[in-house]
Amino acid sequence: MNERLAALSVDLDEIGCYAAIHGLEPPSDDAARAIYRAALPRLRRVFADLGVRATFFAIGSDLDEENAGALRGLADDGHEIANHSLSHLYDLTRRSRAVIRDEIAGGADAIEAAVGVRPRGFRAPGYTITDEVFDVLAELGVRYDSSVFPCPAYYGAKAAAIRLIALRGRRSQSVVDDPRVLTAPAEPYRVGRPYWRRGDGVVELPIGVSRGPRLPYIGTSVVLASPLGARLLTRTIIGRELVSLELHGIDLADAEEDGLGWLAPHQVDLRRSARQKEASLRAAVRALRAGGYRFVTCAEAAEAFAAAR
Repeated sequence: MNERLAALSVDLDEIGCYAAIHGLEPPSDDAARAIYRAALPRLRRVFADLGVRATFFAIGSDLDEENAGALRGLADDGHEIANHSLSHLYDLTRRSRAVIRDEIAGGADAIEAAVGVRPRGFRAPGYTITDEVFDVLAELGVRYDSSVFPCPAYYGAKAAAIRLIALRGRRSQSVVDDPRVLTAPAEPYRVGRPYWRRGDGVVELPIGVSRGPRLPYIGTSVVLASPLGARLLTRTIIGRELVSLELHGIDLADAEEDGLGWLAPHQVDLRRSARQKEASLRAAVRALRAGGYRFVTCAEAAEAFAAAR
């Protein structure tokens, strides 16, 4: 790629996904829909204010009439809608090939039914992926993937959190990836076999990590920082040919306003208000622009990489 590109993406994991991570019972009240009903409108407004088109990774089973309408609104704004599987099975990589195929194809079918366009990209639940998942993506004609997260700090924190939850008598549904993923390229590449090596397969847009020690440059780290901290963190990734800043809807959720106080003791990003987190996100976007980055969707980033190669 001849210019610096930045791709903002948002995983629309609903609140039940976070309950599953922490081994908690999912909510049955309005809080269960807090991402689509409260956080998504905030994200849509922020992106409109900043003039950014983003990529939203949707879970097919969440797309009832109300949520499908929200996705159509995003598409009308020029945002890309991509596939985050049918059911967001955290252990997808441990299921049979038939289940893997059904989850990927089923998610794409649900999104196409909702917005009228078949998604071009995929992101695996929990960033966990395998060669077999990539084989299915290739069979289904998926244009790009954005699941590989070569971040030692994140990997270690996730493994430790799973163990800590178990020590507290609960069972997290999260699983960890093959540790060799930590050696994968941090820039866009075509996957080989194994998938953490370069090859001629599906285009991979890795989740953002800093230069040097590969610190996580994701929504959680950005929104938990102050605006100054977000700008300083952004400096550590300036220079990458593609900055893939991956967020979750919960990054602009609010524990008090959205009825999520019960989840805040377990979910650290709920300990800051939506207003505080929004200020940090805006600061990061402005810092990327100041660093010479042009914002594109993930599909556009994948196309630019493929054309350059």
